[in-house]
Amino acid sequence: MDQLEKTRMSDTAILTGFMKGSWKYFFASTFCSLINSGSDMIIPQILRCAIDNIIGGSDEMSDLVRTVTDYFGGTERLRKELWIVALAIMAVAAVKAISQYVFRVSHTKGSETLVKTMRDTLFTHIERLPYEWHMKNHTGDIIQRCTSDIDTLRRFISEQMTAVVRILIMLGLSMGFMFSMNTKLTLIALIPTPIIFLYSLIYQSRMRVRFRVCDEAEGVLSAMAQENLTGVRVVRAFGRERYERDRFEDHNDYYTGLWSTMGKMMSRFWSVSDTLSGLQVLIVIAVGAVFAVQGRMLAGEYVAFISYNSMMAWPVRQLGRTLSEMSRAGVSVERISDIQNADEESDEPGAQRPDMNGDISFEHVSFAYDGTTDVLNDINFTMKAGSTLGIMGGTGSGKSTIVLLLDKLYDVQKGRGRITVNGTDIRDIDTKYLRENIGMVLQEPFLFSATIAENIAITTEGVDMDKVREASAAACLDEAVEGFAKGYDTFVGERGVTLSGGQKQRAAIARTLMKDTPIMIFDDSLSAVDMETDAKIRASLEKRFGTASIILISHRINTLSKADKIIVLEHGHIAEEGTHDELKSAGGIYQKIYEIQSGGKEAADEQ
Repeated sequence: MDQLEKTRMSDTAILTGFMKGSWKYFFASTFCSLINSGSDMIIPQILRCAIDNIIGGSDEMSDLVRTVTDYFGGTERLRKELWIVALAIMAVAAVKAISQYVFRVSHTKGSETLVKTMRDTLFTHIERLPYEWHMKNHTGDIIQRCTSDIDTLRRFISEQMTAVVRILIMLGLSMGFMFSMNTKLTLIALIPTPIIFLYSLIYQSRMRVRFRVCDEAEGVLSAMAQENLTGVRVVRAFGRERYERDRFEDHNDYYTGLWSTMGKMMSRFWSVSDTLSGLQVLIVIAVGAVFAVQGRMLAGEYVAFISYNSMMAWPVRQLGRTLSEMSRAGVSVERISDIQNADEESDEPGAQRPDMNGDISFEHVSFAYDGTTDVLNDINFTMKAGSTLGIMGGTGSGKSTIVLLLDKLYDVQKGRGRITVNGTDIRDIDTKYLRENIGMVLQEPFLFSATIAENIAITTEGVDMDKVREASAAACLDEAVEGFAKGYDTFVGERGVTLSGGQKQRAAIARTLMKDTPIMIFDDSLSAVDMETDAKIRASLEKRFGTASIILISHRINTLSKADKIIVLEHGHIAEEGTHDELKSAGGIYQKIYEIQSGGKEAADEQ
C-alpha cells in the first residue's frame, strides 16, 4: 500500500488543533485577567487622588478623576468621610477577587481540556501509524513525548501564553499612567527594559538547544526503564541486575548532569535579570524621591508612580521567563510534531472489499527492510482456497516476513512483485477489511493486563463465555484454566507473566479462533507446547476450520506434515516446495530435518 503524500503540518497548525474545545475557557480567563489588571491600575489612582487631592488639597486632577470625585460629593466631603475612599478600594479589591476566582476556574478547565485533547489526539494518531513506524521508535521515548512533552506544552499554553496578554496590558497601562504623571522619570524607568529583553532573547536561543538535549536524554532514560520493566524476567534469569542497574545509573547521571548544567544557566539568567530589575526599581525610587523633594512631583504621584513602576518591572521579568519557557515548549512542540506529521496508514481511493475465500498468491515478491539486504527474493507460490500451507525455514529466512506482508503490516514496494487474494492485489484491498478477515497468532503472543476471558474475547464485542470456552477448548487451554482458582476470571499480569509460555500461546490461539476468519495464520505459535498438545490443537483446527485457508509456520515436521503444501525457505528463497510425502524423501533440507526429528537417520545408520 502506498501512503498518500501528506503536507507537513506547521507547529502553529498542530497547536491550533489541540486548542479546540479550550478556546472558550482561555478566552474567559484572559477576559478576567484584563479585569484583574484593570483593578491593579485603578487602586494606585485612588491612592494618588486621596493623598494629593483629598488630603493634600491639590486641585490638579484629570477630568475623569474630577468627574468621579464630584459624583461622591467633591473633595471636601471625601476629606470628611474617608471611609468612602476605603470602601472604593474594597470594592475594587472585591472585583479583583471575583475575577481572580473566575480566572482560576476557567483557566483550570481550559488547561485540563487542552491536556485531554492533546492526549486523545496523539494516542489516536499513534494507533493509526504503520507497524514499520512503531518498529523504528522506542516505546519509552513515545511515552515520554505523550506525557512529559505534553505537560510542558500544557504549562506553556495555559500559564505563559495567557500571561502574555496580561503582561502586555500591564505594560501598556503602566507606561500610559507613568507618562501622564512624569515623562522624564518614565524614560529613566524604561532604560533597563530593552537590555533585559535582549538579554532574554540571547539566553533563549542557547537554552533551546539545551532543552532539546535534555528532552532526548529523558526519552532514552524512559526507554531503558520501559525495556527493563518489560523484560524483568530475562534480567533476573541471567543475573543481569547489576549490569542493567549500572547502565541505568550511568545514563541517569548523564541526564542529571544535563539538568544541573541547565539549572546553572537558568540561575545565571534569573540572577542577572533580577539584578537589572532591582536596579531599575531602586533608580526610580531614588530619582522619584529627588523629584518629589524638588516639588516636581506630588507625594501622591510619587506613590502611584512607584506602584506602576513595580507593576511594569514584573511584566518585564515575566517576559524573560516566558521566553525561557518558550524555548522548552518549542522543543516539546517539535517532538510532538514529529509524531503528528508521521503519515498514518491509508488506502488508495476506491479500496475494494472482495470475497476473501479465494486463492492466495505471491507473485515474484521481493522485500527488504530499510537499510538491509533483501529478506525475501522472488517468492512465487499459490495457496488454494481452504487449503493448509506449511512454511519451514531457518532463522532469518523470511518466514514471518511473508505473513507480515500478507497482513499489510509492511508494504510490498512497487515493482517488486505483488500479493493477491482471490485475484485482487492486496494494495487495492481496504486495509481494515483485510485484517478483519485474517486471524493471526504471532510468534511472540502478547496478552494484556486483564482476565483470561477478556484476553480471549478481545477480538470481539463483549465477552460471550460460551464462545470463549469453545475457543479455549479448541486451543486445548480449557483444562489449564479450570485448574485456576478463579478460572476464566484469573487476572493475567502484564504481558501474560502469570502464565507459562505454552499457556500464553494457547490463549493467543483461542483469541484468534474467536474471530472465525477465512484466513488463519499461526506463526510458530505451537513451539512452546508439547507434541501431544500440538497434535490435539492441529486436529481441533482441522475439525473447526475445514473451509478456512490456514498458514502454519513451524520448525516441527509433525506440525506441518498434514499441510496440503509445504514450502521451505533458505536465505529468502524458496528452496523446496511440495507435500510432506514428496519432501521427506527429496534429499533436501526438509528430508534432513525430518530424519533428525523422527530418528530416521539414526535408524538408517544402524542398518
